[in-house]
Amino acid sequence: MSAPTPASRAPRNAGLQPPAFGRPSPALIARADRGYSRFVADPAPATDTGDHHQDDDAAGAR
Repeated sequence: MSAPTPASRAPRNAGLQPPAFGRPSPALIARADRGYSRFVADPAPATDTGDHHQDDDAAGAR
């Protein structure tokens, strides 16, 4: 014995998920946009423009 098949289809949004399930919120899109903008931006120039201690080892070997 099986249960009878309903004559009409189930309503589309009958589940527990909200109607906007699977769509990102505007706040999430804005946050991702800010992060991507920081990623593709030019990095700030270094504040220390010295020699970066490149000759330290050579100076000690003399």
